[in-house]
Amino acid sequence: MLGLLFQWLLYAIALMVVSRIVSGFNVAGLGPALIASLVIGLLNATLGFFLKVVTFPLSILTLGLFLLVINGLMILVASSVVPGFRVVGFVPAFWGAVVLALLGMIIRSLTKSA
Repeated sequence: MLGLLFQWLLYAIALMVVSRIVSGFNVAGLGPALIASLVIGLLNATLGFFLKVVTFPLSILTLGLFLLVINGLMILVASSVVPGFRVVGFVPAFWGAVVLALLGMIIRSLTKSA
């Protein structure tokens, strides 16, 4: 349970890092980042899962790169729901998804050994 909370905090910090790297991707602070990471996780587990199943052939054709488009869409939906978390268009959402995927790999590798 403590590990799950630690991962949630790390993903929220990753969202704040993305807001510093990608222009058009804004997070007002740690509170909105925690809420946004929770909402993005829930969206990816529900709507994102459905979209990934439906677009599976397209994902195979693009060697998995289309999954970044779906993740970008989930970030856009989350930004419309969470106050203090704003993404201005699809391009920042896509690049935010790319950076979050890279940071997520690092987070998973760090928390896997802990």
